[in-house]
Amino acid sequence: MLTVGLVLAGLAALLHVYIFFMESIAWTRPSTRAVFGTSAEEAEATKELAFNQGFYNLFLAVVTGIGIVLTTADKDEVGPALVLAGVGSMLAAAIVLVAANPSRASAATKQGLVPLLAVVAVVIGLQ
Repeated sequence: MLTVGLVLAGLAALLHVYIFFMESIAWTRPSTRAVFGTSAEEAEATKELAFNQGFYNLFLAVVTGIGIVLTTADKDEVGPALVLAGVGSMLAAAIVLVAANPSRASAATKQGLVPLLAVVAVVIGLQ
């Protein structure tokens, strides 16, 4: 089950790298604005905030990736701890998103479902 959890954590990390790309690099592009439902004016006004937020998503992905590598290298304490810190934070961010604005439930589900499954699988795998 640990392997399943690590694969799910890897998928969650890849999703967060993509979110980083959209927020920090492609924020004002029409395709990204369509995903986030922002106008050109809103995207331009929030570009700096999105840039910063994108890096938060990248850092969560990096922590998760390092945890996956260390877990597969038999670092049985620090590796899973980093994986759980990364995907747990991704899951927490999804919960905050839907709690702050219930109309964002779809986005929160896309952002948080795979991390939730990863947390469950890793925890079961560590038993």
